[in-house]
Amino acid sequence: MRAIFKTDRGKVRQHNEDNGGIFMNPEGVRLAIVADGMGGHRAGDVASGMTIDLLKKRWEESTDIETATDAEEWLRRHILIVNQLLFEHAEANIECKGMGTTIVAAICTDKFSTIANIGDSRCYLCNESGFKQITEDHSLVNELVRSGQITKEDAEHHPRKNVLLRALGTELQVEMDITTIIFEEQDMLLLCSDGLTNKVSESELEEMINNGQSLEEKAQSLIELANNYGGEDNITLVLVQFFDESESR
Repeated sequence: MRAIFKTDRGKVRQHNEDNGGIFMNPEGVRLAIVADGMGGHRAGDVASGMTIDLLKKRWEESTDIETATDAEEWLRRHILIVNQLLFEHAEANIECKGMGTTIVAAICTDKFSTIANIGDSRCYLCNESGFKQITEDHSLVNELVRSGQITKEDAEHHPRKNVLLRALGTELQVEMDITTIIFEEQDMLLLCSDGLTNKVSESELEEMINNGQSLEEKAQSLIELANNYGGEDNITLVLVQFFDESESR
């Protein structure tokens, strides 16, 4: 398995409130995370940074992730713990009042990937069947699309596109979506913040993912494209690809 994490401030923002990483537990299983923080007075980077630090610490101490059920239970339990810790921190620190973060996290084994998300940071799967988004945005415009009130094309330029219906840390209770997919040789996952998907179309993402470059080059090319289109937001992504360890490359 290969994996790469990249984050970029973009061309407009003064600070990077995104965070993320790829972390390995004692058994060599990877946890990939992207978190897009929000809140005034730079509280967004506090929320995303705390989220990554807390999950990283817990993951690096975790063992016995053997089945999809194990992975789903781990993500649900620990993300809910982090939600409570973020909420309590915001309540105790006035400068962090109202802070929160999106999260998309994937536990990646050589058999399956289990993905959890809250907010509008996304996960895409590229495999022999094509390229598709496998998370649902928890946003106002996505609900309008799902209910048939606007089209997917309308959503791209909707004035309230950035309004989230769920975020980590903003409420004491939060719901998350969790799904498990079979991960086969050469399959690739893209986890990313909306700083990428608000600028780069799905067809462009697919083209970049399939362009034959190395993972490092693909990741850098995606960030450069988002910046070329304006780079108004922070841009963060993780690429994970499974391959046969016995292959000689």
